Amino acid sequence: MFDKILIANRGEIACRVIKTARKMGIKTVAIYSDADKNALHVAMADEAVHIGPPPANQSYIVIDKVMAAIRETGAQAVHPGYGFLSENPKFAEALEKAGVAFIGPPVKAIEAMGDKITSKKIAQEAGVSTVPGYMGLIADADEAVKISGEIGYPVMIKASAGGGGKGMRIAWNETEAREGFQSSKNEAANSFGDDRIFIEKFVTQPRHIEIQVLCDGHGNGIYLGERECSIQRRNQKVVEEAPSPFLDEATRKAMGEQAVALAKAVGYASAGTVEFIVDGERNFYFLEMNTRLQVEHPVTELITGVDLVEQMIRVANGEKLTMTQDDVKLTGWAIENRLYAEDPYRGFLPSIGRLTRYRPPAEVAAGPLLQNKKWQGEAPTGETAVRNDTGVYEGGEISMYYDPMIAKLCTWGPTREAAIEAMRVALDSFEVEGIGHNLPFVAAVMDHPKFIDGAMTTAFIAEEYPDGFEGVTLEEPALKRIAAACAAMNRVAEIRRTRVSGRMDNHERKVGDAWNVALQGQEFETTVSAYTGGATVSFADGTALKVEGDWTPGDQLAEMTVDGAPLVLKVAKISGGFRIRSRGADLKVHVRSPRHAELARLMPEKVPPDTSKLLLCPMPGLVVKIDVEEGQEVQEGQALCTIEAMKMENILRAERKGVVAKINAGPGDSLAVDEVIMEFE
Repeated sequence: MFDKILIANRGEIACRVIKTARKMGIKTVAIYSDADKNALHVAMADEAVHIGPPPANQSYIVIDKVMAAIRETGAQAVHPGYGFLSENPKFAEALEKAGVAFIGPPVKAIEAMGDKITSKKIAQEAGVSTVPGYMGLIADADEAVKISGEIGYPVMIKASAGGGGKGMRIAWNETEAREGFQSSKNEAANSFGDDRIFIEKFVTQPRHIEIQVLCDGHGNGIYLGERECSIQRRNQKVVEEAPSPFLDEATRKAMGEQAVALAKAVGYASAGTVEFIVDGERNFYFLEMNTRLQVEHPVTELITGVDLVEQMIRVANGEKLTMTQDDVKLTGWAIENRLYAEDPYRGFLPSIGRLTRYRPPAEVAAGPLLQNKKWQGEAPTGETAVRNDTGVYEGGEISMYYDPMIAKLCTWGPTREAAIEAMRVALDSFEVEGIGHNLPFVAAVMDHPKFIDGAMTTAFIAEEYPDGFEGVTLEEPALKRIAAACAAMNRVAEIRRTRVSGRMDNHERKVGDAWNVALQGQEFETTVSAYTGGATVSFADGTALKVEGDWTPGDQLAEMTVDGAPLVLKVAKISGGFRIRSRGADLKVHVRSPRHAELARLMPEKVPPDTSKLLLCPMPGLVVKIDVEEGQEVQEGQALCTIEAMKMENILRAERKGVVAKINAGPGDSLAVDEVIMEFE
């Protein structure tokens, strides 16, 4: 077995590989750019080597620099993680030439399947069902428009060397095909150093389901079930689960066998993923094969008990698989939510800055991965697991140079319902401050009827949140639970306040029992009756809820039970009450005496400033180009400018008809959030 492995990556995936290597007794080497000198993966590794400036094309994807780090440290093998050099055959060739093991598939397999145009041709020749499209190289935007028209709109414009949603656009008409081709080409060149583009038919109402395969260098191959990855935003996965709530056993078997056959056809050896689009009738079409470890691999590990990173290392060491297809058992259910540094209230645009608070929920081990498959497909009831794969820490910086992922929060349960409920509690317990993030959004998804029913497609976000995410409006039963909790918390805060003020010895009698709780436009008249360890909160309609917990003033997380059911609240103090965040909702909760509530109703509401005639920069980024001039009349939907952030180009469009009065920024300018780009008459 290898003595030392270099991880040619950063962030959470580098930390993930280090954990398994450490478990196997293998020393690790991290590489880092200027921006990552204080990163978590650097601190976790046994050694670390600096490789250059922050931009990936000057550090992490410069093969010569990575090879120099290998020589300097004497690493015997390299794990590439995902992205960066993970599917670059030139890197694998350089390692082979240097006598260093690549913890991934052979070069020929990377070339055959890593290139999405070539992989589709091979799949067609192997009899695999594929989506209609144009596999040849496309010279320019005019040719892209012509091909798109021949295939029939809508079409998917994709980077041949792409992945993770980079260099990918959906076009519904000629204008979008022309714009999408150029943007995809630019992103592909910046992210992968390869600007080749292909076009395929976009299947409407699809589900994105992928098969995890594992092959060794001795001709053995198995599949480890599927992952449902249909909830996507900008073609990038947000929520994944395993198994899929949509597949039946016959379809799973057919997809798995086809995936393994395709892998064997190219001499594949390592962990890999074959992605399919599945329609409503369970017809499936090959999309592409990712010749690397997938971001969402933890959910497969949680339901199978197989450590995929360990298997990759063992295969790279020349070992045979120790399991057959009959040994693979899918036990329970696993959910993964990707926590991104993206502000859902600003159209999910990137957010950068310092993590002033980062407190993930406590990890809990349970399920097949802990038991090493001893259950053989039978999960005990009542147990759930929590896993958090991350590469950040409290006080660390979220950089503009890399992918905005903060963490991957996973839960496992014996049933899908149990896994979802465990995820709800884990999300409510996850504290992140200092940057915009998508925790409220994924929390909302966990409560969405379509997700609960397993009836989502890749159009889920576009269909369910067509105007963007504007927060969650809770139903009255949920509001009453929060109101009861806040009334009980307020009583604790009032007791603390009277004790500190020393106004009277018997402070508890000074605190009133009647409180008006106002939240989300509703008011609840409550009466709080305390008992040892909790309080009973009675409402004007005659209902009562028992609230228990050990929250004390100043705690930013309240872990409580209301009538025996868990309720986790993120708590901040505001004048006259609390700011409460729970289940995707962000609430101002005012707890007042009846008299103060009466007076509060007479107060005028503060009106926010009018920004309707301004184009504000929605995220920190670089101005790539300005598409209009001062004095120009623009129409609704017309492109105004392009902003680049975190390797993605974002076209800002006019929300309504107007005339450009003033342009305040130009190409090359770096802008902050809400900085004025242009003004309108």
